[in-house]
Amino acid sequence: MRALVAAALACLAFSTSQAIAAPTPAAPPQVVDLPSSALTLGRAVADWQLWHMDGQFDYVKTHKPGTQNPRGWIQGAFYVGLTAFAERTGDLTYAGAIWNHGDEEGWGLGKRPLHADDHVIAQAWLWTYARDHNPAQIAPVKARFDAILADPPTADLKFIDGTEQQPCQARWCWSDALFMAPPTWTALSAATKDPRYAAYGAKEFWAATDYLLDKDESLYFRDSRFFDRRDDQGRKIFWSRGNGWVYAGIVNILKSLPANHPERPRYVALFRKMSARIASLQKPDGYWSVSLLAPEHSPPESSGTAFFVYGLAWGVNQGLLKDPKYAASARLGWSALARAVQPDGKLGWVQQVGYAPDHVEAGDTQLYGAGAFLLAASEVSRGRF
Repeated sequence: MRALVAAALACLAFSTSQAIAAPTPAAPPQVVDLPSSALTLGRAVADWQLWHMDGQFDYVKTHKPGTQNPRGWIQGAFYVGLTAFAERTGDLTYAGAIWNHGDEEGWGLGKRPLHADDHVIAQAWLWTYARDHNPAQIAPVKARFDAILADPPTADLKFIDGTEQQPCQARWCWSDALFMAPPTWTALSAATKDPRYAAYGAKEFWAATDYLLDKDESLYFRDSRFFDRRDDQGRKIFWSRGNGWVYAGIVNILKSLPANHPERPRYVALFRKMSARIASLQKPDGYWSVSLLAPEHSPPESSGTAFFVYGLAWGVNQGLLKDPKYAASARLGWSALARAVQPDGKLGWVQQVGYAPDHVEAGDTQLYGAGAFLLAASEVSRGRF
């Protein structure tokens, strides 16, 4: 495996140099098999992470209990990425890992009935249901969401600073939630043919977007606490991974939303608007800064970057992003991600659990980072950028 990863990294180093300096006309063009290298690195990251799912998670610096929660958002985000990669590769090992996890958990959700973080794991169960058509695999999420439809929450979306339990989190009042919950609601409609779930997801998604999206910047504040916060140079603070959650969430909504759904054009328009802004903020090294408007002195950060590469590559592959700048951005971003993969397959440079731009080191990793990487690998491996 180490030899394969090293070969893929060498291949990507070549591709990056070619993006910077094209060959002279006299030299025959050399084809770099980027899709193949993406699959190789995706397998390395998936295998490393699955090998380290022993419940100890000794590599985690913070929030270890949350990481150990088999139905929580940290593991849920990893399994969302693993489903995309299993779908792309057709590898029964990865599909089996998802199935085994669901079976062990009884296809259940987290304990908090309304909290978006406790809904994301059901995206993996819905993926499995699409293949098995076993009603037991979606019974818990259907029961949970039916109860919400019967008595929808009406909380205000304002975060209260200094409060551990946020009343607003009965709804989607923080950017991360738009990855965790809305795609689950849309996928449940696709599974059951009941449009009520996608309709509720759209209503709450747009309520959160109207509240959190800075329309001048086409970027999301993480939550209302950041509306008036500024950095030491007076700039607005837009967290990379916070926007990555939203951007990848939009993609995952569109993946299961019917082509003729009345909300689809609105989601596509937002996706394109965010894509243009995101591509404009990429740093020359291929990464995005942890604080998107503050690129100076920023170390690499792989989780936000992976979500952005995923969305850009998906948009290019779907024909939604036609300008060559998007393919170039996805390619440069993937080359940056490849440099974050260590020889054994461990993904580094993952900012730890948080809610704002923060410090990150080369050895930092987390399951949601691996999940984001696998989402990116699943799309980069479909095309040539």
